[in-house]
Formats: sequence, C-alpha cells, structure tokens
Amino acid sequence: MATAYERYNLHTTPEKFFIEACDEGADAVLAIDRVSNEMTLTGKKDVPPSAVTRPICGIMGTIRLVAGMYLIVITRKRNVGSLLGHAVWKAVDFDVISYKKTVLHLSEIQSQENKTFLSMINNVLTTDGFYFCTNFDLTHTLQRLSNTSPDFQEMSLLERADQRFVWNGNLLRELAAQPELHKFAVPVIHGFIVMKPCRINGKIFEWILISRRSCFRAGVRYYVRGIDSEGHAANFVETEQIVLYEGAKASFVQTRGSMPFYWSQRPNLKYKPKPIISKHTNHMDGFQRHFDSQLLIYGKQTILNLVNQKGSEKPLEEAFAKMVSGMNNGMLGYIAFDFHKECSKMRWDRLQLLVDSVSETQDEYSYFMLSSEGKTVAQQKGVFRSNCMDCLDRTNVIQSLLARRSLQSQLQRIGVLNVGQRIEEQAEFEKIYKNAWADNANACAVQYAGTGALKTDFTRTGKRTRLGLLMDGWNSMIRYYKNNFSDGFRQDSIDLFLGNFAVDETDGPTPLRVQKDWKFLTLPIIMLVAFSMCIVCLLMAGDTWTEALAYVMFWGAASAITGTIILFNGQDFVDAPKLVHKEKMD
Repeated sequence: MATAYERYNLHTTPEKFFIEACDEGADAVLAIDRVSNEMTLTGKKDVPPSAVTRPICGIMGTIRLVAGMYLIVITRKRNVGSLLGHAVWKAVDFDVISYKKTVLHLSEIQSQENKTFLSMINNVLTTDGFYFCTNFDLTHTLQRLSNTSPDFQEMSLLERADQRFVWNGNLLRELAAQPELHKFAVPVIHGFIVMKPCRINGKIFEWILISRRSCFRAGVRYYVRGIDSEGHAANFVETEQIVLYEGAKASFVQTRGSMPFYWSQRPNLKYKPKPIISKHTNHMDGFQRHFDSQLLIYGKQTILNLVNQKGSEKPLEEAFAKMVSGMNNGMLGYIAFDFHKECSKMRWDRLQLLVDSVSETQDEYSYFMLSSEGKTVAQQKGVFRSNCMDCLDRTNVIQSLLARRSLQSQLQRIGVLNVGQRIEEQAEFEKIYKNAWADNANACAVQYAGTGALKTDFTRTGKRTRLGLLMDGWNSMIRYYKNNFSDGFRQDSIDLFLGNFAVDETDGPTPLRVQKDWKFLTLPIIMLVAFSMCIVCLLMAGDTWTEALAYVMFWGAASAITGTIILFNGQDFVDAPKLVHKEKMD
C-alpha cells in the first residue's frame, strides 16, 4: 500500500536542511543543499550534531521567490478522524523558511517585493481547509479507489493522486522529479472534511463528508468565472458523502462548478457587476472539453442550474441550456430551476419540487456500496452537477437535500434504518447532518468568496429565519468590500502558490511594480473633501439660508459628480490582480 512518512525532524545547518523520517524503522533523511538547491537521499549518520533540530509534521514543498528558494513545512496538525483505519489530519500551522541566510543581496525594492510575495504565500496557507493523510489517498473517491489496478496500488501517494485536487502539486515538483524521495511527499487537498460517529436505533456508524476543491482554474469570486481553454471550470468542487458500518462502505458523489463557458463578472464598485458572456470565443470548444472530461470521470451528468431566469442572470442560463442542447449527448441532462423565484417569500419547502423531479434520475445514478464481505453491491453511474452564480449558497442547499435522499436509501440497505423510518425523524443525527453541511458551505464560501456562506440557517435548521436574513446581509456587505478592495491580492496569492505565476530568476522588475493611475488617489480625495464640506455647510449655516443652500448645493454637486466619475471608472478603483495578464484571466 502506498504510504508516506508520518513524523519528521527538521535539522538545520548553515549549508543544508536535513529532513529526517522518524517513523519506526526508518533511516531515510532528505538533504537539501541551501546553495545549489539539490535534493538527495541520505541517512541519519550524515546529520551533523551541530544542526538545530525541531519536529515538523510534513513537507508542503518548495517555491522560488525574489530572494531565492523557500522551504514550506507543516509545523502543526490536528486529527479530524479516522477513515477506514487511517488517520486524517488537518494542517493547522506552516513555516516558510528561506534557503538564503540573509536578504542583504537584494535591493530595497526587491526586498519589499519579496516580502509581498511571502505575504501572498502566507495568505493562502492561512486560508482554512488543508487536509492530508500519509497512508490513504484522499484525492480519490471510494468508488475510484475500489476500481484500481494492482499497479496503481503500488504507486506512491504523489504519483497516483488525482492532480485536480493536489493543492501543493506545484510546490512538490522538485520532489516529484525524484521517485526515491516520494515517501517524503504528501499530497494536500483543500476544501472541507468532517467525520462523525453517529447513532441511530442503537447502531453506531461513521458519517463522513469530504469536499475536494480543484486547483485548476482556482481563484476568487468575480476574478475567476466560467472555464479556461482546457475546459477546467472555476470553483469546481467534488463532494463525497461516505457511510461506514460494520465493514460495509457506501459513498455518494456530487460536483459543483461555474457555468462552463467563457464569461466574466469583474468587480467595478457596483454591488452586483453585470456578467458578460465573451463574444470572441468558441464556447463549444471549451464546453465540450469540460463535459468530455466530466463524463469520462463520473459517467452520466445531470446539470442543476439554479440561477435566476430573469435579469442579468437570464442570458447565462439561456447560453448554458443552448450549449447542452448543441452538444446533443444522451449522457448529459439539463434542468433549470429558478431558486430565488421558487423560494421567494420564505417558501423554502418548494425545494422539494426539484428533489422530487430528479428522484428517478437519482435512483438510476444510484451510489457506490461495498458489503461487509467486500463485495460491490452498487456502483454510482452518474452525478448531479449543481451550480448557481458562485456555486456556493444555493448549490450547497440543493446538494445537502440530494445527499440526504441518497443517505436514506444507504442506511436502510445496510440495516441502520428500519423499514418506514426516515432520517428527518432522527433528531440527534439530523442535527449533526445539517450542521456539517452548513459548515461545508461556510468552508467553500470562505475559500472562494472570502466570507461564510449565505442561507446556512436553512441548512442548519430546515427553516429560513429573519436572523438568517440579517446574517446574510452582513456577509453580503463583507463580500462586497473584499471583492472590490482585497480580492486582487487574494487572486495573486493563489496564482503564485499554484504556479500560475512564477517569479523570474533574473533581477528584472516584477509585475508588483505597476503603479496605480493618478485618478486612483486624486478622485477619492476630492470626493471626500467635497462631501465633508457639504456636511460642514449644513452644520454651520451662513448669514442667510440662500447662501447656505448655495454652498451645500455646490459641494453636494461636486461630491456627486466625483462619485459618478469614480463609479463610471469602477474597474480602475478596485483591487485587481497584478500577476496574471487580463487575457489569461478572461
């Protein structure tokens, strides 16, 4: 079985890093030359006694910045549970260590740029949701793992991992190039994992939810929409629900992802920027690539498009429907469900209409199940691919309802639920189930949109509440601020981390040196001064009311005109990414 080392000591000398495998019986040491950057396999006898030693939990990888190479290690981990007897860990703390002993070789500008790049790496590392396992493959579903060949079983975790979900794949390139070092490399996924021991009818079973976030076309809301030329969709997440009971295993897989054609929705200071469908691209080419890949991996697909069927979202729904029709593939189904219209005025019970309408398809797709004897008794033959605009809030609500319906059948089949019993009636389990799906929504939302999810009051309680509406309003305000004024930096951070942008080895300037246009600073100051003067004139009236009114109207008009100019040039005032060219972003 493929495994990686679980425990390590990091020994540091001025010339080298020695990463010692501390597992029982292990003698291997990974030596990294801090000058030549060379990685070699050696033994414990080669570690100098003078080295400074500390324990670490794993190697995230290496990356080149302005100052040279950096080693990224996991310094603290937390156990989130056991999957089929294998400990699953959440990476909690990291350290980014420079190969170079000083940065004196850098100019002042280079030093500042290096600090910015370091803060970008730390920005990604501090985004909650990195998980790993040293002796089990977290990147594949149970069904894929059960259908593998003996050769696959012999591969290292790094070789056999699904590259869509290995978030440190770029950082592990140096280790990947040398097969003898693979036991030091652990694939790390990004997303959400919860593992809960549950009890129904006195029977204890393990209920697990795993969301794997794709590292292809990864990024933040608004700056990454639609697909790229390879057919990778923005915010693509594979979510697997697993049940383990007395040796029996069951799993149900769903996916979510941005509408897979070329469209954008750039921040421009407006609360909801208008989505734009590209007019200069062959949409069907990327669309076909996307679904060819999806059908190959998952089998049949039913698309659940939850966007509004009026207003600015309507053209997107129409384009999606037209492309599915144009593809003319019997394995691809399409259902448009106007979530907001159907559930308006707090009528959230109407979601059952959608669940009921796809019930026959869900029964046909089935789920994966192994009996306690290890015999395959069911295979999942297709998936539901859900999306709204962000593939976050509406999407998660629908996925939790479909997953519950699948779970109902699985628990009856393995003998946990009695005939006629319903999951909804099991109060203790329902609480665990709803909270876990709401936590899943929050995790995916923070990673993509920068705040917790909306509509989680329904996921947690089964009801839409006024407090939930207030919380959604608060989260929407925070999203607005982040999307306009901090997401450019977040997008750059992800692109640097995943290798979409590489720091040049030459001493040339980086894209960070691009200066803002003059109006970026001037116009907001003018508007602030004009607005302040307007308030002052209101509070400190002149000799006559006509004089006061004239001043108020003058300064009010000045602030309004300036504000209008700022809004008209909104894209110049938002925090846009610097590291990726616009063409690539489109």
